[in-house]
Amino acid sequence: MSILERISGPADVKALSPEELPVLADEIRKEIIAVTSHNGGHVGPNLGVVELCIALHRVFDTPKDKILMDVSHQGYVHKLLTGRADRFKTLRSTGGISGFLNREESPHDAYGAGHAGTAFSAAIGMAAARDLKGTDENVVAIVGDAALTCGVTMEGINHAAEATKRVIFILNDNEWSIARNVGAVAQYLNNLITNPHYKRFHHDIASLIKKMPGGENILELGGRAKSGAKDFIVPSSLFEKFGVRYLGPIDGHDIPLLEQYLQFAKEETDQPILLHVLTTKGKGYAPAVNNPEKFHGASPFDIETGNSTPPAPGTPENWQDVMGHALVRFAKKDSSVVGITAAMRAGTGMIHLSKEVPKQFFDVGIAEEHACVFAAGLAASGLKPVVAIYSTFLQRGYDIIQHDICLQNLPVTFVMDRAGLSANDGATHHGLYDIAYLRHIPRAVVMQPKDEDELADMMHTALTMGVPSFIRYPRGAAQGAAVKAEPACLPLGKAEVLREGADVVIWALGPWVFEALQIAEELSKETGLSIGVVNARFAKPLDRELLISQTEGGAKLVVTMEDHTIVGGFGSAVMEALQEAGISTPVERLGWPDQFVTHASTVEDVRAIYNVSETDFKKQILARVKALGIAR
Repeated sequence: MSILERISGPADVKALSPEELPVLADEIRKEIIAVTSHNGGHVGPNLGVVELCIALHRVFDTPKDKILMDVSHQGYVHKLLTGRADRFKTLRSTGGISGFLNREESPHDAYGAGHAGTAFSAAIGMAAARDLKGTDENVVAIVGDAALTCGVTMEGINHAAEATKRVIFILNDNEWSIARNVGAVAQYLNNLITNPHYKRFHHDIASLIKKMPGGENILELGGRAKSGAKDFIVPSSLFEKFGVRYLGPIDGHDIPLLEQYLQFAKEETDQPILLHVLTTKGKGYAPAVNNPEKFHGASPFDIETGNSTPPAPGTPENWQDVMGHALVRFAKKDSSVVGITAAMRAGTGMIHLSKEVPKQFFDVGIAEEHACVFAAGLAASGLKPVVAIYSTFLQRGYDIIQHDICLQNLPVTFVMDRAGLSANDGATHHGLYDIAYLRHIPRAVVMQPKDEDELADMMHTALTMGVPSFIRYPRGAAQGAAVKAEPACLPLGKAEVLREGADVVIWALGPWVFEALQIAEELSKETGLSIGVVNARFAKPLDRELLISQTEGGAKLVVTMEDHTIVGGFGSAVMEALQEAGISTPVERLGWPDQFVTHASTVEDVRAIYNVSETDFKKQILARVKALGIAR
């Protein structure tokens, strides 16, 4: 039996001998590589924190002690050490465990996450609650260095010393978030790490800890000495300016050293403390070390080579790459067109612009709010910014979208990837809410293309109109449609009739129009009804003229289909338009229910779980047709 197979919880980790710990670390890495090669997942981040997580569970006692992980995509090791090793092969799959920490999954998951920047503030809140209740648990928050570019992280650091004296922050510094980190904070950390005098001083202190008796006392003395000495060597620590005691840099792959520092931090009661831990993203697996951006969140891959499992022959290009290539064409023709991403060059398709027209590309780091205001500033100065952010992450920019962009009618174009399901990632990453949080904002134009050619047309339209524009499209392969050489400018708010119908009309958004066509064809044959299909194109402004003409012309049922929650979505807009026009034609809304949607292996699996498949839609329409007594 392997050591990992003997681990049923943190107590088993504590019981291991020091000699067994490197073996456990090796076994954990092999298990993570094996499972993610089949299921996909966050490979590099987890391989980098193996020793850190082992040390954490040897020093702290979860679930009493609270361990929080920023984003929590690096939580695989924690799951393996907290009673989920036997289910780890189900990671990110249908009915399996989540790829992120999840309070509903285990009491050891103190705080769920999926977006960056929340761990420090949540930990401070937990620590303050502990202080008020008079309990004694420890609270530990682990963040990557890129989280320091998040405004909310800095807000948390600013409040920490005032809110509590006992909270432990661990800065997992691997120089990468998803792409290589950018900005002043990254440069500051690099200066701390690379200063030869400071590094030598730190090494001497660490050596004393290891070699001399009374290690904890020596560690405390060394920490104080270092705190005083480093002002003579490098600028004072950023963190200590906020009242947070800084210790580091620390070798994040030395378990005994990590345990000593963590034990010291555990006993610190005078002020919040931050341990600056250096790790190697992807450690133990050469392909992940050599290609950290690819292996941040990897698709299934071959273990020997690290090569991703190739798509089936004939698979169309992914939506984000279609967008990226189109943007390159627009930027080359017009130097005022610029692209912005928030640390997601590859995932959003912005990597193409960054390589081909780098002077017209900006990566602002994990700072979605800043990306939106930055874009507003560019637009106010006459440029045409295109901001590529996943739908789920753009939620963070809501206030800026309303206050800074739409209120001022600035021509910022948002291209929103993952609008719809991100099947393996689950509730934190599904883009099922953007129509609802955008369509009520005055001046916002919200579009969704049915195929690649229409995406290029919509981008051209947005860049031409000079108004705040939002283009949503799903994750994964597009439709395989050819993109014409010269894009067309679409009439604002005008839908496209794909199939005429007198009895029922289906208004669909995005690629679901092709499902609508299939449903219309099948139901027409089964019922004898005349069923039309409309490619809505615009969620806002809605083509009210067409909608009213169809309902006043005799349509007895309007059906809406959207890859979005039905609460406040496109279907709600159709209902509102008919009500305002005094038209009583019933509307059947098809989309996602008012629930947080789980993860599964495929989009088809998720749709089946929630009765949102094409077959389910067909049944729902047929049931409504029968209930209304619509028949030929």
